[in-house]
Amino acid sequence: MSTPYPFTAVVGQTDLRLALLLNAVSPAVGGVLVRGEKGTAKSTAVRALSALLPQVDVVSGCRFSCAPTAPDPACPDGPHEPGPGGLRPARMVELPVGASEDRLVGALDIERALAEGVKAFEPGLLADAHRGILYVDEVNLLHDHLIDLLLDAAAMGASYVEREGVSVRHAARFLLVGTMNPEEGELRPQLLDRFGLTVEVAASREPAQRVEVVRRRLAYEDDPAGFATRWAGDEHEVRARVVAARALLPKVSLGDTALLQIAATCAGFEVDGMRADIVMARTATALAAWAGRTDVCKEDVRQAALLALPHRRRRNPFDAPGLDEDMLDRILDQFPDEEPEPEPEPEGPDDGGPGDGGPDGGPGGTPPQEDGPQDPGPSAETPEAPEGGEAPADAPEAPQPAAQESTGPEQAAVGAAEPFRTKMLSVPGLGEGASGRRSRARTAHGRTTGAQRPRGHLTKLHLTATIQAAAPHQKARGRDGRGLVIRKDDLRQATREGREGNLVLFVVDASGSMAARQRMSAVKGAVLSLLLDAYQRRDKVGLITFRGATADLALPPTSSVDAAAARLEQLPTGGRTPLAAGLLKAHEVLRIERLRDPSRRPLLVVVTDGRATSAGNLGGRTDSSPRELAGHSARLLQAGGVASVVVDCESGPVRLGLAGVLARDLGGPAVTLDGLRADSLAGLVKNVRTAVTSTASPHSSNNRRAA
Repeated sequence: MSTPYPFTAVVGQTDLRLALLLNAVSPAVGGVLVRGEKGTAKSTAVRALSALLPQVDVVSGCRFSCAPTAPDPACPDGPHEPGPGGLRPARMVELPVGASEDRLVGALDIERALAEGVKAFEPGLLADAHRGILYVDEVNLLHDHLIDLLLDAAAMGASYVEREGVSVRHAARFLLVGTMNPEEGELRPQLLDRFGLTVEVAASREPAQRVEVVRRRLAYEDDPAGFATRWAGDEHEVRARVVAARALLPKVSLGDTALLQIAATCAGFEVDGMRADIVMARTATALAAWAGRTDVCKEDVRQAALLALPHRRRRNPFDAPGLDEDMLDRILDQFPDEEPEPEPEPEGPDDGGPGDGGPDGGPGGTPPQEDGPQDPGPSAETPEAPEGGEAPADAPEAPQPAAQESTGPEQAAVGAAEPFRTKMLSVPGLGEGASGRRSRARTAHGRTTGAQRPRGHLTKLHLTATIQAAAPHQKARGRDGRGLVIRKDDLRQATREGREGNLVLFVVDASGSMAARQRMSAVKGAVLSLLLDAYQRRDKVGLITFRGATADLALPPTSSVDAAAARLEQLPTGGRTPLAAGLLKAHEVLRIERLRDPSRRPLLVVVTDGRATSAGNLGGRTDSSPRELAGHSARLLQAGGVASVVVDCESGPVRLGLAGVLARDLGGPAVTLDGLRADSLAGLVKNVRTAVTSTASPHSSNNRRAA
């Protein structure tokens, strides 16, 4: 829609609106990461923020938005002569998830650079966002190398394009805002830390507030221009308050007491590094300016901690973000404000909605905290249609009573053992899947392995191959100087090899043979360790469990490994072992995923002791034993080219070696629980489809490694 939804018309979401406004007051805060379920006004609020920013004074004709009073001396469009500029609205630039590196940082005309020595540069999105907002929706799905470029530019305030000896630099200072749905996967901890503030949003459960959300949304869709006009007064008030807070910001004093409170808070919550202290100091200062004060008080520090620290306390993707407010209050009470200032605070505009106190949530710029730091406010629905989350909210299905046969009744779920660093498991061959860190693949980044003619736009020039292609034709082209005569047909694209992310599908035996509490705890610890490894390598994961008479898809393939960990933690055990049903379920899931994402190669991890005591619900087949059915199912997966590894959970002095037999049928190796550890004495599993020699015996194959 051409008319954006007004920022002040968003119902509730006080923390979200406050975090965005603080960054509008002081972009040095470092941006905002907005986490929350779909349909909670994340995108709506971000897109509406640009209308509240003051207009930007720019040099006329400059593609890089240089300020007339202080132009960038390295601007590619410079040097600029002193003189008056022109005003334009602040931009809100959106970075698509599938954007290329050239689209983000800009591109050089390589042909002109080589032939004419001209720096013909086409600006990218970083240049467009200079002195405005750069918005990344679904930032957790953005490729890692783009995130690295983005965050480097945000930290340095400049973008650098280096290609084949040609260098371009331009200023790139912007307000970085990212939104994400945690169900679709987490950001790496080091990337989380680069966002100044984070906010958790959720839809309100209050009927009256939800009614107000629907009422406003429908009114906006019926008449966007008229709806925006009705909120124009409130928008003007907030815009004026942002301007006033920016002017007051340099006068705000951050006293020693406030600095001690900030340092003690960061130390007390054991956050890594010093970035948290700096972000808290800038946020507290912006809060004081937003409230119209020149001194930072304890409430400013408290609110800054609630916005700046929750995402910095996560040590792995299974830790829930959050902050213990009682502990925060105890730390702050050690350093009381010397002179509390009861001066009145400027009032924000009243949006008239139930339970909503304006864009700052209340006087002083600090939203009410009676319900904790993650108070779920109401939301305006986003313009986009809701996207389907990959992680279902329901718990795994209850066990089948019929499955509780000779192996005994169902046992309650047990906790996982301490996770550990695992060996590298990878898919053989060379893929072309999504960017990641597991298996070899043709990628846009990595080591150069050759050259080819470009298919479309040239992105990575292979200089040597280009010169070799052009050299034989120099005389025919009338070369009479030192420079080469380069034509488009001479250009060669560098082919590179890097790493891809895979689909790691876990098939976990939850039958009675695995039910010993200590044993199942170790199994869960091993799977949890593999999940952590999948998170670090940017894989998608899925979880299948089999017990009794059925195999269940406990978690469809998703990027949210913490959802897989939650399903694993709730997994009960008991009943017979339908190994064939589990393998056939895996075959069906992988078949569907191959249609959805054909470039992402799968890795099947079967966690079992290899026993098969039940045929399961395989259409009433009685002509084969459970073990024969399991063998047929495994060979079906092998025939489909699925890379597999069996984690052998068999223990005790007498070992049957059934997991090794299963590994042979799957065409992959078997590794014991102890051998899965990266610090064990066993060799590294480099290829999970190492061929099994025909002379290998079943009893020795369960401990086979691929060196």
